[in-house]
Amino acid sequence: MKWIESVQVSPGEPNLSRWKLATGGLEFSWQSRLIKVIPHQIIQWESIDGLPNRGAVRFYDRKNSSIVRLTVAYAIPGFLGRLMDGWFLGRAVESTIQADLDRFREYAIQHQVKEPV
Repeated sequence: MKWIESVQVSPGEPNLSRWKLATGGLEFSWQSRLIKVIPHQIIQWESIDGLPNRGAVRFYDRKNSSIVRLTVAYAIPGFLGRLMDGWFLGRAVESTIQADLDRFREYAIQHQVKEPV
């Protein structure tokens, strides 16, 4: 992911992770907790400190293909919201996340595991 500088999973608690986002001289961090994990179906999280956010990645098996759906909600820090137009910032975040998903798609296609017939 373009803006994610690091992710560290807590050694003693694999459901907790520390995230660091850095772009354009701005840095934000937060700790997230996995709140729902169903293998091959859903990964859902929420931040428990730092930059407020929550979301889920859902995987849908379509026999010869898959659909990946990402939902994310986040709160823009007040000073940043005042600095930039909210609409512009939202579009920048949306286009960056779409580019990240496109790169993930290419990676998944290149590294797909063939199921035995």
